[in-house]
Amino acid sequence: MEHIVIIGNGISGVTAARHIRKNSDKRITIISSETKYFFSRTALMYVYMGHMPFKDTQPYEPHFWKKNRIELVQDVVLSIDYDKKELSLKETLPIQYDKLILGVGSKPNKFGWKGEDLSGVQGLYSKQDLDMMEENTKGITDAVIVGGGLIGVEMAEMLLTRNIKVTFLIRESRFWGLVLPLEDGLMVKKQLEKHHGLTLRFEEELEEIVPDETMTAKEVITKSGEHIPCQFVGLTAGVHPNVDFLRGNKLEIDKGILVNSDLSTNIPDVYAIGDCAQFKEPYGERKSIEQVWYTARMMGETVALTITGTPTDYKPGVWFNSAKFFDLEYQTYGWVWNELKEDEEEFIWKNEEKDLLLHFVFDKKSHALKGVNTFGIRLRHELFDKWIKEKYSIEEVIKNLRIANFDPEFFKSYEKEIVSEFNTKFSSNIQLAKNKWWKKALNL
Repeated sequence: MEHIVIIGNGISGVTAARHIRKNSDKRITIISSETKYFFSRTALMYVYMGHMPFKDTQPYEPHFWKKNRIELVQDVVLSIDYDKKELSLKETLPIQYDKLILGVGSKPNKFGWKGEDLSGVQGLYSKQDLDMMEENTKGITDAVIVGGGLIGVEMAEMLLTRNIKVTFLIRESRFWGLVLPLEDGLMVKKQLEKHHGLTLRFEEELEEIVPDETMTAKEVITKSGEHIPCQFVGLTAGVHPNVDFLRGNKLEIDKGILVNSDLSTNIPDVYAIGDCAQFKEPYGERKSIEQVWYTARMMGETVALTITGTPTDYKPGVWFNSAKFFDLEYQTYGWVWNELKEDEEEFIWKNEEKDLLLHFVFDKKSHALKGVNTFGIRLRHELFDKWIKEKYSIEEVIKNLRIANFDPEFFKSYEKEIVSEFNTKFSSNIQLAKNKWWKKALNL
């Protein structure tokens, strides 16, 4: 019986195992050094905040794995012999494979800061990181977070629930400046500033972490020379593929494991999926490395089809993502870059009082929708996926905005205000007025 071995029990590896089992009777083994059972990584913050016990982050009961004949091994992979198709492990006997899937995930970035390896300094990615954070934050009063991304916001929210004051060092002039346009970044900044105990330091970077006599962090020094006392430093300046233990062998590795469109590597019968995979030819305008939960899931499904006899390329379609900045919900569909491109036009509607914002980007000539960011208003994924794929005009999108609203029944609706502002802003634009959809919108 063909043996499929998967290294990594994150969403990509477990999804691959589930779909291989759905489509075949192959022997499946998952190896992980992190935990025995798969858990929802995005739920780690809620464990720390006391909203749920860790066992409730596990989507499947322990009997699920035996019932579906998926063998679990909790151990560290030391090396891989690709010629013998054999894995050497720390505690377990060597394991032979017929096909190997590498889903080894990411690690928090470190940039050689002085003091980055002190006690009380860490990132947040794994279950072990969560356990370490529990220990590192016991009885402390002040923390510094380095890096203005989504993990940093999550860590800040976690710390504030324990009345720990947080100073956030953000390199850009606005929050998530490499991703969000100015208006969008200011909306997030406004939300963050509402929270007592959180101090934002924009255009500021870490220079050094200073230890006390026990080699535990006691303060940080910024590049501008400011000394900030703290007992905990969160390093949340992104992540990178966890591939260092795989280097120095036949496997082609750049920043991540280089893969083709079907997620195969340069070695026969070896595939890479999830955070550690780097596409030789990225899909459309997507990055070569996609470190997002849903893309990892899609890669797991894709590689399972190939391994079970249906060769399939990874085609993720229209980009989308979602997150929460404390109480502010965020969604994005398509491409809304941090700076508008020459061939793009934008329409921004916002309600400052309610912390609501919609940011549409469309093609100047064809008016085809290219992307939308939404804050505080939920939109239907399937509709925006369709509208962007089929190049619906911005006028048609605005005209049909009501049917795209996914907010609960008793939430206030703002479509009339949005359409009215759109009409006012663009009614004098002759090019838009000539568009057939624009004429329909004017008659609303």
